[in-house]
Amino acid sequence: MMIEHDPTLRAVEAALFASQEPLTVEQIRGYVGGDVDIRAALVSLQEHYDGRGIELVQRGKSWHFQTAADLAHLLRREKEETRKLSRAAVETLSIIAYHEPVSRAEIEAIRGVQISKGTLDVLMEAGWTRPTGRREVPGRPLIYATTPEFLTHFGLESRRDLPGIDDLKAAGLLDPVDTVFDEMQTGEEEADDSDSDAEITNEVEINDTEA
Repeated sequence: MMIEHDPTLRAVEAALFASQEPLTVEQIRGYVGGDVDIRAALVSLQEHYDGRGIELVQRGKSWHFQTAADLAHLLRREKEETRKLSRAAVETLSIIAYHEPVSRAEIEAIRGVQISKGTLDVLMEAGWTRPTGRREVPGRPLIYATTPEFLTHFGLESRRDLPGIDDLKAAGLLDPVDTVFDEMQTGEEEADDSDSDAEITNEVEINDTEA
């Protein structure tokens, strides 16, 4: 069927092509006038485009043009986008993974600094964390946990497969500054223990002398 010389069909066709959203019959009538049989024009256009690369389809009460469903695979373009997480996001994800479920305040207490809302949003957009409810404390803060997608992405069967401190050190994934700090803390604790032992020994010696 040729529509090139039918002003009604051309007007309805133009209105549908120009619209960014599907149009109802009444909306189309607002463009082409009230004396036009819109429904008949839509049926004619639908027959005209049947089997072509573009189809006229009805969705509910609205009509719109779309690419033929059987050609969708020709137009699909998949692009893999790699985004690097910020240090704050990595630390937050680690805290959630090892301590879940945790609230934002608990995450901040462990990190020692505040986290922006965007940090949690990034992790949720990636599908690695999700809210799991609210902590039954004053204020009832949201608590967060990891997701099955998190386990799948990192090749884990369960959270029990998360690496321990020794594994992280062996893989070079711990910040050297953090490692040194931990060693300094351990050394200070051992020194404190030695000082305590020395004080006990001195007390014993003094008591023996007095005796």
